[in-house]
Amino acid sequence: MNKISRLLAVCIQALFMIFSIGVFAQENPFITHMYTADPSAHVWKDGRLFVYASHDVDPPRGCDLMDKYHVFSTDDMVNWKDHGEILSSEQVEWGRPEGGFMWAPDCAYKDGVYYFYYPHPSGTDWNNTWKVGVATSKKPAKNFKDQGFIEGVGGFAMIDPCVFIDDDGQAYFYYGGGSKCEAAKLKDNMMELDGKLQPMEGLEDFHEAAWIFKRKGIYYLTYADNNRGNNQLRYAMSKNPLGPWEYKGIYLEPTGCDTSHGSVVEYKGQWYAFYHNKSISGQGNLRSVCVDKLYFNEDGTIQTVIQTK
Repeated sequence: MNKISRLLAVCIQALFMIFSIGVFAQENPFITHMYTADPSAHVWKDGRLFVYASHDVDPPRGCDLMDKYHVFSTDDMVNWKDHGEILSSEQVEWGRPEGGFMWAPDCAYKDGVYYFYYPHPSGTDWNNTWKVGVATSKKPAKNFKDQGFIEGVGGFAMIDPCVFIDDDGQAYFYYGGGSKCEAAKLKDNMMELDGKLQPMEGLEDFHEAAWIFKRKGIYYLTYADNNRGNNQLRYAMSKNPLGPWEYKGIYLEPTGCDTSHGSVVEYKGQWYAFYHNKSISGQGNLRSVCVDKLYFNEDGTIQTVIQTK
């Protein structure tokens, strides 16, 4: 074998190793043609990974202008498809007359229907009139129609819904803000609480952005803290989806934004942490969604995410 052939063989082997260990990944942020935040990531039955995100408006005035939701998807964590807008404040008849305030959403799938959950005020006095709306569709990224809001949910600063469906099919609803996190079971219709909301006990320095996932029989609750001007993402663990929770620490350090919001999902055998930063705009109200690999220790605790560019 001559030198050129040997060099070619070495290069091919190196490329194979790179792809095998997953070094190749999209650059962060991975959505650059518009400003997005609060990524809610899910893997649906077709095997694609979908991200439901809020939309920061450019030029910015503040988060009061956020009024549209977009969906993005991938099958390789490199190439992302923008499915376009799926819901805006103009389509919410019960919502705030002035519009805006379409903040961090989530989505769940059950019995052939996709349920899209989003916080939105019902009155001009926005921070005292929060509710959680529900829009439904037979498709994961289009044709969503608003179905109203969940009764008994909302009030001052209570935002950022998260819906988790356990292995037995039972759905749970979580949300919170202003240092208070609450949760309850959902009925089979996915739009009504099945019992009273109860506080999530054992969390340390909870601010907002609740997210739930399950790994090896253990439930994880992740959330943003009150680290002023540079929120971090913390987490707690439990053997029960409604707690009590055991606080474990910080898994995502400040991203440069005043706020932080994330989701965690397993895709093709690898766990990922989604979050947002301001690396494109340099402004905390023009954010961009990012993703990095997430790793666990042998005891199930989460290793600190290495934020990549």
